[in-house]
Amino acid sequence: MSVGTKTIREIFEDEEIANLSEFAAKSRFSRGRKLSENPCPLRTDFQRDRDRILYSSAFRRLKHKTQMFFSPDDDSYRTRMTHTLEVAQVARTIAKALKLNEELTEAIALGHDIGHTPFGHSGEAVLNEIMDGGYRHNEQSVRVAEVIENMNLTEETLNGILCHSYALEPAFTLEGQIVQLADKIAYLNHDIEDAIRARIIHAEDLPQDSIEYFTSDKNVRFTTMIYDIVQTSMGKNKIRMSEECFSHMKILRTWMFDNVYLGSEAKKEEPKAKNIVKTLFNYYFDELQKRYPHSTEEALKRTVCDYVSGMTDRYAMAKFKELFLVTPLEYVKNDNFLNRMVLVNGLAV
Repeated sequence: MSVGTKTIREIFEDEEIANLSEFAAKSRFSRGRKLSENPCPLRTDFQRDRDRILYSSAFRRLKHKTQMFFSPDDDSYRTRMTHTLEVAQVARTIAKALKLNEELTEAIALGHDIGHTPFGHSGEAVLNEIMDGGYRHNEQSVRVAEVIENMNLTEETLNGILCHSYALEPAFTLEGQIVQLADKIAYLNHDIEDAIRARIIHAEDLPQDSIEYFTSDKNVRFTTMIYDIVQTSMGKNKIRMSEECFSHMKILRTWMFDNVYLGSEAKKEEPKAKNIVKTLFNYYFDELQKRYPHSTEEALKRTVCDYVSGMTDRYAMAKFKELFLVTPLEYVKNDNFLNRMVLVNGLAV
């Protein structure tokens, strides 16, 4: 589809070049994909990335993966999907204010956790112990996009997904750097809100320095963090918070680890969750080893890791029940996804 002599995509690309910051990633000048494709007449490359992630199976499964509470019955609590959507909203707000590329920012945000395990960081910790090279959900997110679902994303999107984790070097685009900070802002604020809802903490329990700096109002705290990033990063080739704001955010984050993330009521089921993931991994490893005796241990582990990490909380619990508890006759087991991982990793060749 075209308007005059240009496609709609080309018009969008022209608008990016004319209107976005000099520091913004421009889709026309993308570093490209591993496999070349004919350009879309309607969408830029970064729009296509966003759409591919949004329509992926891995993204849909985020709705039943843990954010802070394991498989919550109360739909008011965040899941990994609602966390992802909030990260995307925060990131787009910052990107728009700084005249950076919103489509790339959103693509990175939507894809940053598609490699997360069931039961959140508890599941990740188990796989990190089992896998010889460790397990990091950001790396698995890239693997999901590149190998398991073969999305053929642009280098900019993949790099932003890889670099979103806290301790890593910033992404090579400012849009990726935005997502790295937006992720922290989103989970810190919504985890406080969920912990208050669950009566694990009260608003007045938060560290006094943070209350004085941000106030105890969640909306003011949220807005202060976002505004600080915009104000500090405006016209610069780096995304960052002011030292003062970042310092208070770290104090708040440390307090949340001490009072919520580690050892609180929110984590009382953690040993059970870890046991489910470990038991399932060992079971499927033994099964595949019998089925494919000539495969290497590395290939078998990789296959099982891809399978188990892709499970939702409730699917992991259902498989655990099916395999290790008495199951009614009418229950039909479905291992289609495991069989797909066997093919992806070449065990059946």
